[in-house]
Amino acid sequence: MDAGRWTVFTDGASRGNPGPASIGAVVYDPQRREVHTVSRRIGHATNNEAEYQAAVAGLEAALALGAKAVALRMDSELVVRQLQFRYKVRNPRLQPYFARLLELRRQFADFDVDSLPRAQNKRADQLANLALDTLPE
Repeated sequence: MDAGRWTVFTDGASRGNPGPASIGAVVYDPQRREVHTVSRRIGHATNNEAEYQAAVAGLEAALALGAKAVALRMDSELVVRQLQFRYKVRNPRLQPYFARLLELRRQFADFDVDSLPRAQNKRADQLANLALDTLPE
C-alpha cells in the first residue's frame, strides 16, 4: 500500500441471485490497520446489486474516516470494469449505484480500483457471509 493510501476491500453476496443478499466491506488505513468493517443484509438483490452496494458502503466509510487517497479492491470484474469505463452500465437497476460510486470517487484526491481473485478478498467475503448466516432479517 502506498503511503497515505487507504485500502477498501468489498464483497456482495446473494443467495439465489436474486435472493437474500448482504454486503461486506473492510477499510484499512495507510498503516494496514483494519479500522472499519461493514457486515449487513440488504434485503432481496442480485449479486451485482450487492457488489455495488458493498463498494458504496466501503467508500462512504473511508470518506467518513478522512481518507483522501483510496484503493478499492473487489472480486467483481463487472463492477471494476464498469468503474474503469471499460464496460457500459446497461442494467438500469445498477445505474444509480454506478452514479453514486462516481460521486464518491470525485471526493477523493486519488482513487483507483482493481479486481483481485476471490482468495485475496477473504475478509470482505467473510463479512458478507456473516450477515447472511447470522444476522436477523
